[in-house]
Amino acid sequence: MTITIDQKLKEHLPDLLLGGIIIDVKVNEPQSELLTILNDEVKKLEAIHTPETIREMATVKANKNAYRSLGKDPNRYRPAAEALLRRVANGKGLYHINNVVDILNLISVKTGYSICGYNYNAIQGDVKMGIGEEKEPYQGIGRGDVNIEKLPVFRDDKGAFGNPTSDSTRTMVTDETTQFLMIIIGFEGKEPINTALDEASELLSKFAEGREAERFFV
Repeated sequence: MTITIDQKLKEHLPDLLLGGIIIDVKVNEPQSELLTILNDEVKKLEAIHTPETIREMATVKANKNAYRSLGKDPNRYRPAAEALLRRVANGKGLYHINNVVDILNLISVKTGYSICGYNYNAIQGDVKMGIGEEKEPYQGIGRGDVNIEKLPVFRDDKGAFGNPTSDSTRTMVTDETTQFLMIIIGFEGKEPINTALDEASELLSKFAEGREAERFFV
């Protein structure tokens, strides 16, 4: 598989950088130690964040500005990290899905990056990130049809399957997932993305028997 960025999207978002890992995992219920880490981080973030402070995080602001550059209202279609952080700030905590997705969400709320996570083996062919088109919806996880027009969108040979607001059911992580593709969408250079990937890889190794197979930047 190769992952590329469409030239038209690059023209709109010249600072866009994708960083990711492909990692072998074992998906299961989160262990008590992982839940403790998650809950401790949620309490810490709940104490310091408001909707205003979340909007001013550099990573969140950059993603919202990217949506505006493409003509999408980021307050109607919130980037995933902002939505998760607002949930935390409102005292609702994080959803508990499975060990792999919970780790992704933990890294997202700690950094403000909107992070996409996929069942690697459900993706068909190469991947290109482009701009969502009119009448190109897909089934979002827990959302039904998602209007992806003017959003940054990942596509494979079967069509669109992910964006920074909501990923699709077709490529979502399930109990049968054995390889996990995690992609961080950033605008401020390689180093902070790499640091976030380091932490994700370490947590996946500890709590999901993770073995990193590949790391990439696009």
